[in-house]
Amino acid sequence: MAKESSFDVVSTVDVQEVDNAFQQTTRELSQRYDLRQSGASIAFSKREQTFTISAPSEFVANQVIDVLGTKLVRRQIDLSSIRWDKPQPAAGASVRQSGHVIQGIDQDTAKRIAKDIRDLKLKCKAVVEGDKLRVSSASKDVLQQVIAKLKENDYGQPLQFVNYR
Repeated sequence: MAKESSFDVVSTVDVQEVDNAFQQTTRELSQRYDLRQSGASIAFSKREQTFTISAPSEFVANQVIDVLGTKLVRRQIDLSSIRWDKPQPAAGASVRQSGHVIQGIDQDTAKRIAKDIRDLKLKCKAVVEGDKLRVSSASKDVLQQVIAKLKENDYGQPLQFVNYR
């Protein structure tokens, strides 16, 4: 029997790089003339991997999100790896908005990816293993085709292809 080749589809984010982008964002908030006196603040919890933005208005909160986004992009973090909640009214006329860093592939997305792989009608199989997906086949060319097709689709989070054997 031919040796099977495989790779894993994962969705991971380097939390240290996210923290570095957060530190740069707080520094810029204290230095930018349009945000310095606005009362906007941002907090990041490494344990829960969540951002919390407090701002006097939704417009200022969106500016803080834009600043954070530019810092994340400079550090090669995909912006789709952060899912932002809707702004919530806070004390006074201010708003609070939180964002969650996406780690791993949830079951619904993994099932959707596996279905898309099956729909390609290639000789390979996809197995959901926790928060990742293992794709295996006897042919490495088939695996290359699967990777190319998965890169074309949008699943709402960044995908990485690791452990290619």
